[in-house]
Amino acid sequence: MNLVIHPTFQKLKNNIELLFKNFNSSGEIFIKGKRNTIKLFPLEGKTINIKSFKEPNFINKIVYRYFRKSKAKRSFEFAAYLLENRIGTPQPYAFSENFDWIGLTDSYYASEHLLADLTFRELVEIPDYPERDKILRQFTRFSYLLHQKGIEFKDHSPGNTLIKKNLHGDYDFFLVDLNRMEFHDNMDFNLRMKNLSRLTPHKEMVATMSNEYAKVSNESEELIFETLWKFTADFQFKFYRKKRLKKKFLFRK
Repeated sequence: MNLVIHPTFQKLKNNIELLFKNFNSSGEIFIKGKRNTIKLFPLEGKTINIKSFKEPNFINKIVYRYFRKSKAKRSFEFAAYLLENRIGTPQPYAFSENFDWIGLTDSYYASEHLLADLTFRELVEIPDYPERDKILRQFTRFSYLLHQKGIEFKDHSPGNTLIKKNLHGDYDFFLVDLNRMEFHDNMDFNLRMKNLSRLTPHKEMVATMSNEYAKVSNESEELIFETLWKFTADFQFKFYRKKRLKKKFLFRK
């Protein structure tokens, strides 16, 4: 096992290592997905969640051993980078990787279990969500801050931003599912707009986001809306075409 503990939690190394080793036989299931599983564990009076990544296929076992960082390692390192840049994300605790003679077999990422009030998905699915317009505008400013810092969150989708109302009545945003990110010295306009295109299919939400993005960026609201809506429509077309093809293939099978 390759085990890396965040410097803040070195004293908990043995406890965390035991949680990784006993992942399959203990813990409370939080999310049981087709690819990954997340379980909750108590640790020193707090709750952490541990994400178990699906064992990679034969080729990726080799890739993640010799040529590319595992998803667990990337999640850990990207979380640390975000916090260093004052971008919200659950506190990383540790990651571990196990290998056989071929390459990576399984890997795990442990982080703080953050209790959120909502995710961006609620804004998409509930048109009359309380303070929806306010949250959407503050989220847009948060996204602009990411772009200003050159952070391209490639999984910038509805379920991957946790939202909490703070004591001042405003909203804080926390990114999760971090293993797909890139960092740039500068993000051009099209890249920034494309980065926002997976969030909502609703034109009125895109219009609100365009209006707020124009306010903070001093760029043309009309150009922002036209570009963002084009990328959004393209993404929705490809997304539903893929679903139709998958359904058709499974039906024939």
